[in-house]
Amino acid sequence: MNNVRTVSDTKRAFYTSHTRPINTIYRRVVEELMVEMHLLSVNVDFSYNPIYALGVVTAFERFMQGYQPEKDKESIFNALCQAVESDPQQYRQDAERLGLFAKNVSNTELMAWVRGESHKEEVGDLQQQIGAIAHNPNFKYSRLFAIGVFSLLELSDPALVKDEKQRVEALKNIAATLNISEDKLNKDLELYRANVDKMEQALATIADILSADRKKRQQLTPDKGIAVTTPDSEDPSQAPGSP
Repeated sequence: MNNVRTVSDTKRAFYTSHTRPINTIYRRVVEELMVEMHLLSVNVDFSYNPIYALGVVTAFERFMQGYQPEKDKESIFNALCQAVESDPQQYRQDAERLGLFAKNVSNTELMAWVRGESHKEEVGDLQQQIGAIAHNPNFKYSRLFAIGVFSLLELSDPALVKDEKQRVEALKNIAATLNISEDKLNKDLELYRANVDKMEQALATIADILSADRKKRQQLTPDKGIAVTTPDSEDPSQAPGSP
């Protein structure tokens, strides 16, 4: 008997846990992340690690920025993890610890730590898990893992990831250290960065539309609901962009 969970099982578990409707703009983001986490969770070669956790948390926060109501975000994240039979608190805690460590060391120190050449007692358990990746011939690489790698570099040295030459060199070193494909790492991160840019542009556009709508409402008299004009006011029908 095949007892492997299906995508439908995971979606059912998610919507059982998070019962509120998801904002239309973000529904695709949530479902794509859910499916990606599901496919990894049922892969026999997949194993949880802190870089993957950082990638999941980072991807969620980046692509869910601006979500309303804000209080629903935690429920959605918890439901995502629980739907693939994982502990959301472990993801949050490991991502926070790894991220905080990266923020407090230079890029050089971070690379030495990843290579196992330096040790920090407070994150020693995380270092062991990362070190095991290089010695696992069946390690299951994923896009979310790549995002975790990028986040480490970004948190340690934001300027480095903006410099193409330095970024490519750092990713090359990490790929060699962890025995993962440099080509896959670069391609996945190129797509990730492009998608982040698109999301930020979309959010900026939405913010502009909402701002314009607020200004328009403010120009209406509260009692009659008509536009406030002066003798010198321009005819609204002649304004640029008017229908």
